[in-house]
Amino acid sequence: MNATVAEAIAMRDVFISETARLLDDNPRLALVLADISAGEGRFAQAGVDHPDRVINVGIREQLMVGVAGGLALAGLRPIAHSYAPFLVERAFEQVKLDFGHQGTSGILVSVGASYDWSEGGYTHFSPRDVALFDTIPGWTVHVPGHPDEVTGPLRAAADSDESVYIRLSNRRNAEAHASPDGKLTVLKRGGQATVVAVGPMLDNVLAATADLDVTIAYAATVRPFDTQTLRELAGTTADTIALVEPYLAGTSDHIVNAALTDRPHRLLSLGVGREDLHRFGTPDDHDSWHGLDPAGIRASLSKFLSV
Repeated sequence: MNATVAEAIAMRDVFISETARLLDDNPRLALVLADISAGEGRFAQAGVDHPDRVINVGIREQLMVGVAGGLALAGLRPIAHSYAPFLVERAFEQVKLDFGHQGTSGILVSVGASYDWSEGGYTHFSPRDVALFDTIPGWTVHVPGHPDEVTGPLRAAADSDESVYIRLSNRRNAEAHASPDGKLTVLKRGGQATVVAVGPMLDNVLAATADLDVTIAYAATVRPFDTQTLRELAGTTADTIALVEPYLAGTSDHIVNAALTDRPHRLLSLGVGREDLHRFGTPDDHDSWHGLDPAGIRASLSKFLSV
């Protein structure tokens, strides 16, 4: 079972503290906010310490991303941060134009994931964000499943000239497992199927497959996807693959299918459904409704493996 929101908030806390340190150490780095987190602890102090490189544009997310793109054109390395639906879906035109079309790069860091703040309603849900990034070439996408998996990708992004999206969540696994090189981490080996768990889905997958003869691989970096290791693992399980993602079901199907295009294979895709459920509930409720709790994952896998 995923940890509670109170415990999981540490993922964003790590991001805030580390970004403040990076702003102190790297004069090229800039932070653009749209009110979210602007007054919190280290960010508030960073605004005092670096008023020319910490910019709060108010509740104007499209402007936030546009300003970040402009800072990139001026030679700075921008970080833009807000809830996922505001940062990616609401401001997607600016991501497409001010970064993609202009040939600039920056770091986008979201919170809220697919339905972390479920009481906020559908305006705060964002299961489509990673699928949207697949429409713009060149983005690296990290989906940490534990607070300890945030710092490494953030530091690497700050030192690079790549376009990077870091998808933070209030959901978390009990332990960190991410590989520092972005490769799949193999946690268990079996013979029936290869099950790839993305980010905070891992603990639910482990609970669902505890007594199944399957290989479990963990991914915290999903773009680029480690297709080399996937091919190697799939070859040991008769090219039978299950993919469990914390965002829109089927988001990574095209990558898996392309990686195995020369081999017959079977693919089960589990993730957030496309239907608007018109429900609030808790994040655990939404896991259950979308079949992403241990019982739902187990039922889907058992049916898939029995065919």
